[in-house]
Amino acid sequence: MYFTLTEEQIAVRDAARDFARMELLPGVIERDRHMKFPTEQVKKMGELGFLGMMVSPDYGGGGMDTISYVLAMEEISKVDNSCSVIMSVNNSLVCWGLEKMGTEEQKMKYLPKLTSGEWLGCFCLSEPEAGSDATSQKTTAVDCGDHYLLNGTKNWITNGGSSSLHLVMAQADPLAGSRGICTFIVEASWPGVTIGAKEDKLGIRSSDTHTIMYNDVKVPKENLLSSKGDGFKFAMKTLTGGRIGIASQALGIAAGAYELSLNYSQERKTFGKPISSHQAIAFKLADMATEVEAARLMVHRAAWMKDQGLDFSVAASMAKVFASEVAMKHSIEAVQIHGGYGYVKEYHVERLMRDAKITQIYEGTSEVQRIVISRAILQGQLYQPMWIE
Repeated sequence: MYFTLTEEQIAVRDAARDFARMELLPGVIERDRHMKFPTEQVKKMGELGFLGMMVSPDYGGGGMDTISYVLAMEEISKVDNSCSVIMSVNNSLVCWGLEKMGTEEQKMKYLPKLTSGEWLGCFCLSEPEAGSDATSQKTTAVDCGDHYLLNGTKNWITNGGSSSLHLVMAQADPLAGSRGICTFIVEASWPGVTIGAKEDKLGIRSSDTHTIMYNDVKVPKENLLSSKGDGFKFAMKTLTGGRIGIASQALGIAAGAYELSLNYSQERKTFGKPISSHQAIAFKLADMATEVEAARLMVHRAAWMKDQGLDFSVAASMAKVFASEVAMKHSIEAVQIHGGYGYVKEYHVERLMRDAKITQIYEGTSEVQRIVISRAILQGQLYQPMWIE
């Protein structure tokens, strides 16, 4: 097992770090305060190749591995998690799904626009009555011969107001249950697509989260993604990969909180010496550094398994549940280390604390991740004690 990064991976990490510091850090507090979508920053992300990192160059992508992707996600997430979730959805959920499941015509038509940043995509699975229970799709798709007629409502859609392309899960055969769910490629400009108001959120405030309504939207048959009835399977496979992206976002929050705390503790003095020299603070930093590194190893392992073509579903769930809890724990600790300064926006850690919470919820809650992990354990898929025959 090797833990060293390649020269190419290091170059990607450093480019993402420079971009985050030079382009994202200026104005990040104001964008958060006013819920301002980072239009110019996202455009530059597209120009730099951060919106289609793992897509084949045949479709305008970077052709990079998942390790490179999570390295970039971590660096951007240290600074601006609204931008990193935009990046995660476009890479992990939309581009990946289209490239793996789409026809050649679909890929040629849509991927170059998505990888360049000309278009953004969104992933439309959640509904008012279908969150963790994704099988309970009430959005319907009626076969009308040369097209499907789409009706329904989707909730909590990241990139919902800025996307030109929607991947929409809908029930096409209610009698078939989850096997009747299909995935459709929907263009936001089509008649019948209505975008609801932007949600006023606790964190990731400058990313746009919307309810989207579909009212008699005509979807051409050629915009059915994958095979008929494979929509639920498609959604679950795509979300499994997406969990690596969100785990790397959580890792970035935790690492950012640690780095800010380390810097502050070396500058801030009490009783005539830096607070980092007090054992109470030094031990906090030690715990933060240890758990951030543990989360990083888990995220990189899941990404490596994905690149090797191995079953990474449990590894992704473990990485996400652990990294998200580390992000929440240590962003709170960062506020404590900063004291009163941590409670104001200027020092950034209060924003990281607010951003951290959503990593325990979206792309599958921590409870859902524990279901995946415990099921694998109880089915004997991993970690069997040596004395069990």
